[in-house]
Amino acid sequence: MRVSRLTIDDYDKATSFWKETVGIGIACVESRERMTSFLKRNPNLSFKLSDSDAIVGTVLCGHDGTRGYLHHLALAASYRGQGMGKMMVDKSLGELRRLGISKCHFFIDSHNGEGDELWKTLNWSEQREVKVYSHDIELPAE
Repeated sequence: MRVSRLTIDDYDKATSFWKETVGIGIACVESRERMTSFLKRNPNLSFKLSDSDAIVGTVLCGHDGTRGYLHHLALAASYRGQGMGKMMVDKSLGELRRLGISKCHFFIDSHNGEGDELWKTLNWSEQREVKVYSHDIELPAE
């Protein structure tokens, strides 16, 4: 197993992996173009865990210049509990630190109990003071 940077060349394998992983949605990177754009705006911040030729873990990381954001932290069930997720998160946080970004957020589905436990184990704190509102922006047809 090895951790390496996630690139657009990983798009097909990563999206297949996310579709098979409970609790992971792919709306924010539903197309190769969106994933390309995300990775270009946030170079060297996202990682994958590979076992042979298969992707068995991912974390997408981006930032707005002041705060980092983690998305799609996913691990195949048989790789959980071994510190692999923490290793990928630590790599992303290290890259954010290198850019001078001192705070990072992670959005999690409120029904993802297993994910909730992971973030608590990693000493992340739940922010109850902040509500997140979302709005879908209709894009013109391509």
